[in-house]
Amino acid sequence: MPSTTFLNLNEPKKAKINQALLTEFSNHSISDAQVARIVKSAGIARGAFYKYFDDLHDAYNYLYQQAMSDIHKKISGSKQMLSAKEYRNQIQAFLDVVNGSPYRDLVKLHFQVNEGLVKANHINTPQPKNGREWGVMVLSHEAIKESLETPEKEEKIIDQCYEAIQALTKEA
Repeated sequence: MPSTTFLNLNEPKKAKINQALLTEFSNHSISDAQVARIVKSAGIARGAFYKYFDDLHDAYNYLYQQAMSDIHKKISGSKQMLSAKEYRNQIQAFLDVVNGSPYRDLVKLHFQVNEGLVKANHINTPQPKNGREWGVMVLSHEAIKESLETPEKEEKIIDQCYEAIQALTKEA
């Protein structure tokens, strides 16, 4: 996570650094990302980057968590099992928000490459209470991933996911 020094920066400077991180991690995988490009874009010294973040992975995890928090704020959430139709609507809402946000390329690259390269940060991730919830989470995650990779098949992917969730939640 970023240092308190970063968190206490004035908003315009923090926004400029966030934009530099977003540009870098939307166009380059974590293994190809470069601190040099980030600091040049943000207009900060290399030493300042390391004062704010431990390394590129720390910066990436911070940005990705910010993106997910921002995206999920725009989607109504629930702490309980939903109906298959409600899950379908949430998947569609998530995709609509991502596709209309500056985070689209970041999220797409995360699913394509970075997900396997960074440690999962489950601090704010809801943990499934049982096998059904776990199944719904996995299906939803895969539907989102496939829809971002092949947007022309989004409707079909969501429909297939909906059918699978109906079977899993015994609503068929």
